Amino acid sequence: MSAPSYEYAAAWQVSQWMNTPDDLTLDSFRGKVVVVHAFQMLCPGCVSHGIPQAKAIHNAFPLDKLRVVGLHTVFEHHDAMGPVSLKAFIHEYRIPFPVGIDRHSPDNPVPLTMQAYGLQGTPSLILIDQKGYIRLHHFGQLDDLRVGAAIGQLLTEGAT
Repeated sequence: MSAPSYEYAAAWQVSQWMNTPDDLTLDSFRGKVVVVHAFQMLCPGCVSHGIPQAKAIHNAFPLDKLRVVGLHTVFEHHDAMGPVSLKAFIHEYRIPFPVGIDRHSPDNPVPLTMQAYGLQGTPSLILIDQKGYIRLHHFGQLDDLRVGAAIGQLLTEGAT
């Protein structure tokens, strides 16, 4: 029986980072499990479920084992969701993890990282293993227990 084949995670195309002084790259997190939470400020599912789930994950695991990264990926209402509004949103919702603003595409309303990852919309959750491979790619609400089990599996893989 052959091992499952996983897609290598594409580099993030971020125009600006918030909640961090650094320009983050996926390579900078090699050796850690990375949880990418793709969201928009005006997305009801993001506000009611995705962001609280991402915050809970961030608070539940040590930073040397797992990192949560927000990706503000705006594919509609661009004018209403600029960096100034996002900064206020991050403050109001007390988002503790780094948030990158997905770079706009010059010829498509869908931002570049959203295109590269084939995201269908927001909220989307992507789990990337310690070697940089996408192990879970989900659009919409995902049960906390399933997410926790998947994260636990990825953390265990790194311990062997």
